Amino acid sequence: MFSKSKINEPGPGAAQPQPAAAPSTGTAVGQAADYRPQAPKAKPPASILSADLHIKGNIKTTGDVQIEGQVEGDIRAHLLTVGEGATVKGELVADDVVINGRIIGRVRGLKVRLTSTARVEGDIIHKTIAIESGAHFEGSVQRQDDPLNAATKVLPKPTMPSDAQ
Repeated sequence: MFSKSKINEPGPGAAQPQPAAAPSTGTAVGQAADYRPQAPKAKPPASILSADLHIKGNIKTTGDVQIEGQVEGDIRAHLLTVGEGATVKGELVADDVVINGRIIGRVRGLKVRLTSTARVEGDIIHKTIAIESGAHFEGSVQRQDDPLNAATKVLPKPTMPSDAQ
């Protein structure tokens, strides 16, 4: 039904119906057949709260957060990284929690890691935990299969040493 000029075509394989269907799938002519668009599946970079940022309030995201400043409030994220100079006063809830700085409050995570520079005053509810040599930790540690579930009963919050100061 349609005829095409063969002046710009490289050979007989170019007349196949696949190149005509390629633009509708989002691929450009000349790209490999195994091309898969990465933009929708690409994970966005972590949101970074810089060292000069002071936040009073809660933070909630399904993405990744890196805290370098000071936060007074609860934080919920997928991957939560607390920088070495950061201070958080509140509850941390994340699938993965990496603490390099200071936390005053409860930490709940599937995987919790306290690095050698971590300073934690509060309880940790986890599925797996790693505490590096040199980390300071005052509180209780409780293993649970589902530490992210808020309905899970946890021990009553004890008076923390920071309250007595």
